[in-house]
Amino acid sequence: MTQNEFQRRRTFAIISHPDAGKTTLTEKLLLYGGAIHAAGAVKSRKAKRSAVSDWMALEKQRGISVTSSVLQFEYDDIRWNLLDTPGHNDFSEDTYRTLMAADCAIMILDAARGVEPQTRKLFHVCRMRNTPVVTFINKMDRPARDAFALMSDVEDVLGVSTVPFTWPIGSGDLFQGVYDRRNQAVLRFERSKEGQAKRAEMKVTGIDDPELDSLLGAEPAGALREEIELLDGAGEEWSEPRFLSGDLTPVFFGSALTNFGVEPFLQAFKHLCPPPGDRDAAGDVTVSPSDDRFSAFVFKVQANMDPSHRDRIAFARICSGKFEGGMRVHHYRLGKAIRLNRAEQFFAQDRESVLEAYAGDIIGLYDPGLFRIGDTLSTQGAMSFDAVPRFSPEHFGRLQLLDPLKRKQLKKGIQELSEEGTVQLFTEPGREKDPVCGVVGRLQFDVLMFRLEHEYGAKVTFDLLPYQHARWVDGAATCEELRARRVPMAVLDRDHRPVALFRDEWELGRAERDNEKWTFHETAPIVAAA
Repeated sequence: MTQNEFQRRRTFAIISHPDAGKTTLTEKLLLYGGAIHAAGAVKSRKAKRSAVSDWMALEKQRGISVTSSVLQFEYDDIRWNLLDTPGHNDFSEDTYRTLMAADCAIMILDAARGVEPQTRKLFHVCRMRNTPVVTFINKMDRPARDAFALMSDVEDVLGVSTVPFTWPIGSGDLFQGVYDRRNQAVLRFERSKEGQAKRAEMKVTGIDDPELDSLLGAEPAGALREEIELLDGAGEEWSEPRFLSGDLTPVFFGSALTNFGVEPFLQAFKHLCPPPGDRDAAGDVTVSPSDDRFSAFVFKVQANMDPSHRDRIAFARICSGKFEGGMRVHHYRLGKAIRLNRAEQFFAQDRESVLEAYAGDIIGLYDPGLFRIGDTLSTQGAMSFDAVPRFSPEHFGRLQLLDPLKRKQLKKGIQELSEEGTVQLFTEPGREKDPVCGVVGRLQFDVLMFRLEHEYGAKVTFDLLPYQHARWVDGAATCEELRARRVPMAVLDRDHRPVALFRDEWELGRAERDNEKWTFHETAPIVAAA
């Protein structure tokens, strides 16, 4: 039973540069997958509807995704685990961690802009893990670059081969649909009478149909025949092994806003997205999804998904075996056995309890304070997966509480939000009441202030500090020892390890040269309990 169940799982993430249409495409995949009956795109702060995947109050206010969201649904006898990630660069750390839990990624490109900086960063994370990537070139209903130029951009910038599975028929106001190369079918779309929230109507014919000229127009039909002939004669050949190793990406064209091209994309993606595969664990151990041993790792911790209960949920990716409610597992970092009493699966903020889950599934574990990002859980003794990466902060600020009577609320809020990865928390000896927060992107400070006020009742502000680099130091026992060796600022992390802060690379380089016996790490090592 377990064997069959994990083969039914598909777990994928969606990555893109901001404003490429990621949230809109997510909604349409859910619409065509039957998980929702009407899609609501995020358009402005005043939009009456907000996207299903954007559940946090701040996301609905600003019309952006600031945290990863888990969406699970059934489509065509497959259990889909969709991981919607923030597109904004300031939240890239959350996206990087989420990609660790995915078996495949959909990369969305803006047809007018091609490959953009954030897309390039996220693609390279997928490449490092050999994660297969499927490309959807979006916004073909607007003025777009030439389709051949867009494919060349993907190949030149990302260093990956491309094979178009669908091909656009026109662009901008003249965008009519796509040609499905695998099924040799012309798919001409018509806007739904019920608007963009419903499926687009589609007419299907062949490229050699004598009625094609009247259906598309003589000029678009002629251009389509010429382009397909060129692709068939000189295009890259499809190779599933190269796709699964991350060396080749299938390309689809469409418009998530109008729904044109979404249905053939989803039908093809159903076959492209691989089921759960093997994963490497510490000690040269390979974990197979078919193993009887249960194993999972925590890639995200989220506080206050249910504001009325103020709960904390640890999101875990199951890598092998079967989860059963009430089971006892070994917690690698804590070095002890714990019981997993409650687990839930999610559709954004909505949730339902589950008594069993399988490799490939994402489960939410009720967290009384036991879990951190990167924790490994397993039966049959201790085991640890490769660490979930943490970024070195690039912006720092000293937190100032505006109402001294809210000190207790602040302490709880900052502790919980740091544990879920919203910020990294540091303290300076002698100034413990005014913690120092480190973030990868400045917008994370806004998120922190908003959530502290609205979820914990603690209104705060930040005094920005002039530091850009943090280094965990091996060889230095105390902050006083760091300061004595001309480190500009020395703080302690949440595990009381000394961390040196530097204003620029010159200061960092000087400290490394002057203290050759010390080792400066960009991130804190994860150490298991003895």
